[in-house]
Amino acid sequence: MKVTDIRTFLMQAGKPSDRAWASDAKGHQGSRNWLFVKVYTDEGLTGIGECSGWPRVIETAVLDLRNVLLGEDPADIERLWQKMLTAQMGHGMTGIVGAGAMTGIDMALWDIKGKALNTPVWNLLGGKVRDRIRIYSHASDGETALDLKRRGFTAVKTGGVANPLQKVEAIRNAVGDDMDVMVDLHGPPWMTPKDAIILGRALEPFHLLFLEDPVAPENIEGLARVQDQVAIPIAAGERAATIWGWRAMIEREIVDVIQPDTGRAGGISQMKKLAGMAEAHHIMMAPHSGSLGPVAEFAALHLLAAIPNCLMLERIEDDWPGRYETITASPQQKDGHLAVPTAPGLGVDIREDFVARHPSKVNVSVAGGGYEPGTENESVYVQTRLRRAATFKTKGRK
Repeated sequence: MKVTDIRTFLMQAGKPSDRAWASDAKGHQGSRNWLFVKVYTDEGLTGIGECSGWPRVIETAVLDLRNVLLGEDPADIERLWQKMLTAQMGHGMTGIVGAGAMTGIDMALWDIKGKALNTPVWNLLGGKVRDRIRIYSHASDGETALDLKRRGFTAVKTGGVANPLQKVEAIRNAVGDDMDVMVDLHGPPWMTPKDAIILGRALEPFHLLFLEDPVAPENIEGLARVQDQVAIPIAAGERAATIWGWRAMIEREIVDVIQPDTGRAGGISQMKKLAGMAEAHHIMMAPHSGSLGPVAEFAALHLLAAIPNCLMLERIEDDWPGRYETITASPQQKDGHLAVPTAPGLGVDIREDFVARHPSKVNVSVAGGGYEPGTENESVYVQTRLRRAATFKTKGRK
C-alpha cells in the first residue's frame, strides 16, 4: 500500500453555549477552527486525523509535509513520524505548528492501519484496559455544576481567575463531596508563581482533584515551586508538544497529571510514549480537549482505553450543535463516561459537505476575562493580582 495524497479540510466551528466553558473569554470561544486531514492510498483506504494548535497555519505545514510522504507505505507509522520530524529540522525547533501537522497525519495513519487490519486502533496499542472513559465538563456556578451531576457527570472543572475561590465554594456547596472538582488557572496572563501559591493554599480546603496550569507553561521553576508548596495535585501540559515538551515536568515529578492536547501533542504515537514516561513516575494522564473537534476526541478514547494511567478526558458538554453534524458517528455517553469505539480504525469520518459549508474566517483572539479591571487593553503576558483581599478569600471568612 502507498500514500497517494494528503488533503486538508479547514472549518470555522461555532462557539459552545455560554455555560459550556467556565472561562468567560468570549473572543476565544468564537474563534475555534477545526482542521481535519485525510491520507489517501492506492488501495482505496483513507485515514482521518485532526490537527490543532494554530489550525490555519498548520494547514500549510500539512500540505508541505505531503511531499515527504507521497509514495510511502502508510503502515510504517513510526518511521514516517521520524521522517516528518527530521524534514522540519532546518526550520528550527518543532513547536505546536510542526507537531500539530504531524499529529493529524499520524492519527490518519493509525486509522488506515486499523481499517487495513479490521481492528480498532486501541487493539493496535496493546488492547483495552477499560471499556469506557470517564469524562468531565465545565461550570462557573453551582447551578450548572449540579445540573451536570444530575446528568451523570462525576467531575467538573471551573476556570479563570475572576473569583476562583467563590466559584469553587459555590460549586462544592452545590454538588457535595462525592463529585470531583478541578480549577484551571490557564497559565498566563493570570498568575505569578507567588500568587499561584497563595491561591492554591486557599483552595486546599476544597480538596480539588487537581489545580491546572497555575503558572505560565514555560516557567518550569515556578511550576516546581507551586508543586512543592501547595497540597493539591498539579496538572499541566496542554500547550506542550512531543515527548520532549513534557520531559522536564515528568522527570522532575513537578506535575501529578499531564494534559496533552490530542490534536497537537505529536500524534497517537507520541501520546502512547508519553503515557509510558508518565507511568514510570506515577503520573496520570487527562488529555486536553477544550478547543478540539470531534475526530481528536475519538483518537483520545482509543489511547485512553489502552493505557493504565488514564485519569479522565475533558469534554465540552453542550457544545456547538454542528459538532455532531461534522462527523459520521458520535461516541456513546452514559453516566459520565464515553464508551470506547469498537469499529475498525478510529471508527469515525467527517462529513465533507458540512465542513465545506463552514469556511474558516478567523483563528486568533486575545483572551479576556482574567485581566485586572482597567488593564484589558494592555494584553500583557504576566500580571500580579491586585485587590488581593477580594481575590484570595472565601465568602465565609471574616
